[in-house]
Amino acid sequence: MTELEDNRRVVRAFVKAIGAQDWNALASIVAPGFVRHSYAAGAPGVRSRDDLIQYLRNEYETFPDAHETIEDIVAEGNKVAVRHRFTGTQAGRMGPHPPSGKSMTAEYIAIYRLEGNMIVEAWAEWDNLHGLVQLGHHRSAAQPVDAPDPLQRAGDL
Repeated sequence: MTELEDNRRVVRAFVKAIGAQDWNALASIVAPGFVRHSYAAGAPGVRSRDDLIQYLRNEYETFPDAHETIEDIVAEGNKVAVRHRFTGTQAGRMGPHPPSGKSMTAEYIAIYRLEGNMIVEAWAEWDNLHGLVQLGHHRSAAQPVDAPDPLQRAGDL
C-alpha cells in the first residue's frame, strides 16, 4: 500500500469510528495534540484529541441519529481532502438554539494532515446558515419579507 492509500484508509477509519461512536478506535488514529481549525465551529475550538471526542459526543447529543458519509476523497502528500455529507435530526440544544425536531443535510469540506498514520490536524468548514434555515432557526434569504415568519409558533400568528 502506498502512503497516499494509507492516508485515505486512516481518514475512512476516522469517519467510520465517528459513525460508530467508537472513541477508542478514534483515539488510535488521532494524535493527542490534534488541532482542528474551523471558523464555522466557533470558539473555543478543538485543540486536542480529548477536545475532539467531547465535541463529537456533544454533536451526538444534539443529533442522536447523525450519519456521515464520504462523498469525495483526494490525497496528496501528507494531506487528505474530503467532501463529507452529514445528516441528522436536531433533538438537543445547539448553542442558543432549542431542539427543533427537524432534520438537516449539510455538506462540508475537511482537509486532514497526517503524520505516521495518525491525524494531527484538520481544517473543516461548512455553511452554518444553510443548516440553521433547514432546522428552522433562521429565515431563508429567498423567503419574501412579507411571508409569515417560520420562526414564530403557530399560536403567535
